[in-house]
Amino acid sequence: MRLRTARLTLRRWRETDRDAFAALNADPEVASDLGGPLDRSQSDAKFDRYVATFERRGFCRWAIEDSQQLFLGYAGVMPSPPNHPLGPHAEIGWRLARPAWGRGYATEAAAAAFLDAFARVGLDEVLAYTAGDNARSQAVMRRLGLQRDAARDFSHVYDGKPWDGLVWVARPGAQLRQALTQV
Repeated sequence: MRLRTARLTLRRWRETDRDAFAALNADPEVASDLGGPLDRSQSDAKFDRYVATFERRGFCRWAIEDSQQLFLGYAGVMPSPPNHPLGPHAEIGWRLARPAWGRGYATEAAAAAFLDAFARVGLDEVLAYTAGDNARSQAVMRRLGLQRDAARDFSHVYDGKPWDGLVWVARPGAQLRQALTQV
């Protein structure tokens, strides 16, 4: 199973992605939005969680590669973990290696993931959240036509680190379709 855009392929995870995924998660600048880098065991646990989630639910974060099949990072929708402060929901996220920043890849990949989540998976709402100081992710959310929902902002602990999130919402409809066609 693959999703294709003009410049990217979003695909299921392969065991051969594990090292590149660990390198992505170990980069302090890339991982700064969730409190810092992950060590190899934390990265491997996250990788295993993504693979298992697709097997169980039929969707998860997708590995992203460019036309040269270079691993760029990930983007996609995940079901919320048990006991999340917002209750059960689906959440979109992305993380790209620094050389891939500033090229519109996050917006392009997230748009493909949204279309898949709404059309194939049949979700009726997807949340996105980011730290208040993560202007890059907030810009992606605006370009994608997501709506800010401050009433759902929350605090949580991720990988043992406290984090405060701003919440944005996407629902299938004319406004989102229009935003996605402009990506």
